[in-house]
Amino acid sequence: MRILTEEFPPYNFTERGRITGLGTDVVEAVLQEIGAQGDIQSMPWARAYQMARDMPGVLIYSIGRTPERERLFKWVGVIAPTHYYLFSQPGKSLRIDSLEAAKAYQIGTVNEDVGEQFLVAHGFVKGVNLQSSVKYEHNYEKLQRGRVDLWIMSELTAYHLARQAGDDPGRTLSKALHIPDLSREGYYMAFGNQTPDELVSRFRKGLEAIKRNGTYDRLQRKWR
Repeated sequence: MRILTEEFPPYNFTERGRITGLGTDVVEAVLQEIGAQGDIQSMPWARAYQMARDMPGVLIYSIGRTPERERLFKWVGVIAPTHYYLFSQPGKSLRIDSLEAAKAYQIGTVNEDVGEQFLVAHGFVKGVNLQSSVKYEHNYEKLQRGRVDLWIMSELTAYHLARQAGDDPGRTLSKALHIPDLSREGYYMAFGNQTPDELVSRFRKGLEAIKRNGTYDRLQRKWR
């Protein structure tokens, strides 16, 4: 079967020609549990999202579950926790106590990812107060160079990208605003609505099994 993801470390990313990461480890553990095989491919998020949404039998991970996406997918289950923030550079005197206040600033996003979709649904506009990229690391660079004021990102990924750039995230990133609506459950694996319920149920049972037998918790600890 076909399995799609993106370059989104440390949840899913390519290292030495192999797709790895926390989300990948969980997906592979589920495949092993149910005795299935899959071809995991990494591609730009907007393309992966459209293919998984429109084609039957295509699994996508790590995907955020939002009201805008709820009816577009059949949700298997949570594969990793997440906490989203609007990040700024330390020492910047930005006055942000709400999403509405953040509209006065330029924010780095990734095309069609959950952070961008969330902000658009709350009245932000691409090309006005959202600067959309195709790679997550581009937005960290933009923030550090002052090309954007804020960056919407999960904490684990933001810190990973800062360290990947050779920086100490405690010195280069500041949590300007927590976004609880994107931090409630975590990232999922999911199928598009055209996928048969039997296949979705098979994966759901596999995920539940690795959560019962301790594999899931072991993988979470590995990537903390």
